[in-house]
Amino acid sequence: MNMHKNLYLWSALAVGILSIACALEVADAQDTLLVNSDSVRLKFENSRVRVLESTLQPSAKEKMHSHPAYVVYVIKGGRVRIHFPDGKIVETQLKAGDVIYRDPVTHWGENIGTTEIYEIMVELRNEK
Repeated sequence: MNMHKNLYLWSALAVGILSIACALEVADAQDTLLVNSDSVRLKFENSRVRVLESTLQPSAKEKMHSHPAYVVYVIKGGRVRIHFPDGKIVETQLKAGDVIYRDPVTHWGENIGTTEIYEIMVELRNEK
């Protein structure tokens, strides 16, 4: 009986550790800097903000990723289609000089226009 109890406890511990590892991997996998490293670059980071530079060529598609609350400054605009995990799709025209605040979001975008989209994103971090 004792051997079965130990086996059960070790199995439960292993499942718990794997679950935590998988959850951390999924969370990291949604960081736009990691999953979209071909189009997103880190410009600055501290305990309050993270500044990212994003370039999306015509017909290019991002991978699904998440942001905390953030501000976007559009340097070069274009047409973009944004896809959300629930299946919702939004198309919009970004214009040079636009400044957009966004609440935390998980999404991916694609450039459906004929011009490069170039923007600076400032992700806001919670103060501790």
